[in-house]
Amino acid sequence: MAAGPGDPVRRRAAGARFFCTVGRGLEPFLMREVRARLEASEVEYILGKVFFTTCSDLNMLKKLKSAERLFLLIKKQFPFNVPSVSKGKLFSEVQRLINDDPESWLNVISIWKNLLELNAKKENLSQRDANPQKIKLGKNDTITGKKLKTEQMQEMEENRECQLEKQIEETLEQGDSLTKREKFQEEEFQNDAAKAVDTHKENNLTFRVSCRCSGAIAKIFTAQEIGRIVGIALMKQFGWKADLRNPNLEIFIHLSDIYSVVGIPVFRVPLASRAYIRTTGLRSTIAWAMASISEIKAGTFVLDPMCGFGTILLEAAKEWPDVYYVGADVSTSQLLGASDNLKAAGLKDKIELLKVSVIELPLPSESVDVIISDIPFGKKFKLGKDIRSILQELESYHFRNTEHCEESREV
Repeated sequence: MAAGPGDPVRRRAAGARFFCTVGRGLEPFLMREVRARLEASEVEYILGKVFFTTCSDLNMLKKLKSAERLFLLIKKQFPFNVPSVSKGKLFSEVQRLINDDPESWLNVISIWKNLLELNAKKENLSQRDANPQKIKLGKNDTITGKKLKTEQMQEMEENRECQLEKQIEETLEQGDSLTKREKFQEEEFQNDAAKAVDTHKENNLTFRVSCRCSGAIAKIFTAQEIGRIVGIALMKQFGWKADLRNPNLEIFIHLSDIYSVVGIPVFRVPLASRAYIRTTGLRSTIAWAMASISEIKAGTFVLDPMCGFGTILLEAAKEWPDVYYVGADVSTSQLLGASDNLKAAGLKDKIELLKVSVIELPLPSESVDVIISDIPFGKKFKLGKDIRSILQELESYHFRNTEHCEESREV
């Protein structure tokens, strides 16, 4: 967000400026989604990117389904006029991305830090709720909540004494594994929080630059050269230290014939990499977009007659849970992958899988409300029949259901 000087809290209240990378053709889907899900304003797009302003926290931002990656915006400007300047002049123009407006960089760093700190505090609270303090029995110990009755305390004390030796043995055996688990959880929690704390001391901040060049500028500079130019400028301007392996901060730059964009990745893992999809098939963002235009409503019957790994149904069930979903496929291996995905996503009770051909579906007429599928074209998977005949059979089945629906309406 290329904001001017001001109070970071006030800027945060007004909303931070973000952008997402998005698959070509999915820009309208993401624009609608950020407006609906994040109540975003100032929504605009260029090819492959959507820009918006929102006050949403990281938990809400993680819910975006049609985006690839999410970034805090530092700069967005017109492309460099490559043909009219020399390589030395272009070198200086790239450096000006940092040197002309250092305050905007510090503003965005402050917002990034606040986002991480807020998220770390929420995670800390959730961990405390998930792992309440153990109740200790003794003279000086206090018990939160209602006090235990005297009889209950005596009974617990007796049980404790009887099982003391067994607990000591189990503790000795389990101590190492529990310690490792607790250390792992603590490290995971502190990782992002440490990044935020480090930003209080700007000179201690470590960074790396990820650069992408396309168009005319790619013929003059490689991505590595641009990254080196920007890296040197950042070190001189802010005193940051380069760290290619484990930096506190990553700077993303994309220079093309259409625009120049600079931002900070908000999450390490792309939004499109769903944690609940174990076996990948159709791109998750595309699957979600297909489901979003299918007018799925609560109580409807949704069918994917060629479900593959079940990605479309997974995305639909996550977004619209109160629906009956059925996926069918003739491939055993595809259905096994779909079953693994359903199990990983906790949706085995929401989606039914059938091993059957699209023309032999054991479904009564007028039973299906929505048919949605990523039809195979024979490139990745071999087809037993010509694609035209498969489409004709699918159309015939769909028409048959539609025809019965129309007849029932007339009656």
